[in-house]
Amino acid sequence: MKIRRILATAVAAAVTTPVVFLSAAPAFADTKPTPASTQKPTPGDEDPDFAEYEKLIAAVTKAEEKVEALKAERLALLEDLRANKVSEAVQKELDAAKKAVEDAGLAKTTADAALVTARDALAKLEADPAATAEQKATATAAVTAAEAKVTEAVTAKATADERLKKADKAVGDELVKMSGQIDVLKEQIKVAEQELAAAEKALEEFEDDGFGDCKEDDSVKVALSGPKTVTAGKSAIFSLRVSNTSDRTLDGVEAYVDAVRLPAPGEILDDETDFADRIIPVEWSSADNLEWTSFTEEFDSIEVGKLVKGGHYDVKLRLTVAADTPAGKGAAFSFGAYDNNEGDCGIGEGFAQTQFDILAAKTDKPKPKPTPSETTATPTPAPTSGGNDNTTQQGGSSNTPVKGNLAATGANENLTQLGLAAAATVALGAGALVIARRRKAGTNA
Repeated sequence: MKIRRILATAVAAAVTTPVVFLSAAPAFADTKPTPASTQKPTPGDEDPDFAEYEKLIAAVTKAEEKVEALKAERLALLEDLRANKVSEAVQKELDAAKKAVEDAGLAKTTADAALVTARDALAKLEADPAATAEQKATATAAVTAAEAKVTEAVTAKATADERLKKADKAVGDELVKMSGQIDVLKEQIKVAEQELAAAEKALEEFEDDGFGDCKEDDSVKVALSGPKTVTAGKSAIFSLRVSNTSDRTLDGVEAYVDAVRLPAPGEILDDETDFADRIIPVEWSSADNLEWTSFTEEFDSIEVGKLVKGGHYDVKLRLTVAADTPAGKGAAFSFGAYDNNEGDCGIGEGFAQTQFDILAAKTDKPKPKPTPSETTATPTPAPTSGGNDNTTQQGGSSNTPVKGNLAATGANENLTQLGLAAAATVALGAGALVIARRRKAGTNA
C-alpha cells in the first residue's frame, strides 16, 4: 500500500507541475485516460475521477502527517516527563528559589554564630569585676543587635522556604499537566490512526474498484530493441513491437515507453530520489503516425487501437539525450495494456527493457556523419504496411519481456535499482486503464 501511495503521490504532483517523475513518456506523470491520437482535449475538460483520486491521496497523506506529528509530540513530552523537564520560566523560578533558600540558610547560620559570640562576650563582662558599666552596656547592645539579625535571618529563611515550596509545586503541577497531555495525545493518536485507516480504506477501495478489474496477463507483449550506444546531444532510433498473443481480438491496445539515465556505480536510488534530471525524452512514429510525436499528459501512451489475434504493431522510438549528459548508461522500458469494449481490461505481466551506453558529447571539431555501421543507429525504415495488420519485422534484436522486477533478469546493480521504476510504469499504466474505463462507462450510461 505504501509503495503504491508513493507512486500515486508522484502522479498527482506531476499533473500539476512540469516535472515528470521518471518518465519521458510520462506514464509516471499522469493516469488520465489517453485520448485517441486525433482527439484534442477540450479546455476545462478535467477528469473528475482523477481529481477524486488526488483528493483521496491528499487525505491519506494528511492523515499520515497528523499521526506522525501527534506521535512526535507525545514522544517529546514523555522524554521531558522522564527528565522532569519543565518550561523555562518554571525551571528558572525553581533554580532561583533554591538559591534563595541556600543564601537564607547561610545567613541564618552566620547570624546564629554572631549571637553566640555576642552573648559569650556579655557573660564574660558580667563576670569580670573590673568591667565598667559602659562596657557591659555596649556588650548588651551587641547581643540585642545579634538577636535582631537572627530574627531577620529566620524570617528570610521562612520566606525562602515558602518560595521554594511554591516553585516545587509549580514544577509538580506542570509535570502533572504534561502527564495529562500525554494521555490526551494517546487518545488523539488513536482517533488519528482511525482516520488514517479510513482514508487508506477509501483510497484502496477506489483503486480496487478499477485495479482489481484490470488483470495482469500476457495478452499484450512488447519487444524493445535499439543501438548499444547513444551520444549525448544526438538522437537514436529504437524499435518497439506490440503483439497480441491472446486468442481474441483486443479492442483498445496501448503501449507505454519510458527512458532514463541509469545511476553511476555505487549510486543508490530509492523511492525518494528525484529522477527529473535522469529523464530521456522519447518521441514515436509509425506507419499510421508518420510525424515524430512527443508524449504529453494528455497523450501519454502509444494508441495502437484494435489488434487482431496474432497481430502486431511496429513503432519507431526516437530517444534524444541532452548534450550536457555525462557518460554513463541508460535504459528504456516498455509495457503493453488493453481495454476491451466488453468491459475487461488488462496490463502486461512483464515489461521489455534494453540498456545502452551514453557517450559524452564531442567537444572537438565536427566530424563527418557516421555511417550506419557506427555507434549512432540510423532510423528504422517505416514498415511497408502500417497499423495493426503490419507484419514487417523491425531491425535490431528484440528483448523478451521481463516479468517481475529487474533483479530477476541478471542485469547489473544499476539496472536492478530501476526495478521499482519499471514496476511503477506498469502500476500507473493500469491506473490509466482504470480511469479510461470509468470515463467510457459514464459516456455509455
